[in-house]
Amino acid sequence: MKTPKPIEILIQTIRGHKVIIDADLAKLYGVPTKALNQAIKRNSNRFPGDFMFRLSGKEKEELVTNCDHLARLKYAKSLPWAFTEHGAIMAAMVLNSSQAVSMSVYVVRAFIQMRERIAVNTAILKRLAEIDRTLLQHDAALRDIYRKLLPLLQPPPDPPRRGIGFITDNQGHQKGQGSLGRVPEQRQWLRAEPTTKH
Repeated sequence: MKTPKPIEILIQTIRGHKVIIDADLAKLYGVPTKALNQAIKRNSNRFPGDFMFRLSGKEKEELVTNCDHLARLKYAKSLPWAFTEHGAIMAAMVLNSSQAVSMSVYVVRAFIQMRERIAVNTAILKRLAEIDRTLLQHDAALRDIYRKLLPLLQPPPDPPRRGIGFITDNQGHQKGQGSLGRVPEQRQWLRAEPTTKH
């Protein structure tokens, strides 16, 4: 049997559950939505809260806003029902039509594929988080190594240059070992005191 559109696009996430809306499920099973809901009502004991739940007014508005194919629900008087995977299977059993039974297989497969994709995506996200954490650790280690190597990469400071000219001490005398450095002493020697006659 040929399906009119991929069933996966009919599956919504509401209240943290993957669900299919009653109008979409009825269309898949080849019955009017009213007939599906009447069959559910007659067999309400087969549909606990984890199989199906009624949407709130706000949830209905969000659903109509986000899903173009459900625009017809905008002016519906009653709030739609949302069926989980188990609820969709139970609805096919309650309807007991050949189309409902054969389409329920496709519905179950669509739910399974979504679960598998979520599991794969979760594994990918977990691996990406591990890689990110590793990169951050390596980044911190590389920054530390760079900080330690930076002083070694700087060129050595220039050695002090010798100035041109004479170097003097604080009293203005020239320093050095050359003959110029001994000039004051020589002058002092030449200025000997005069001898006195007796």
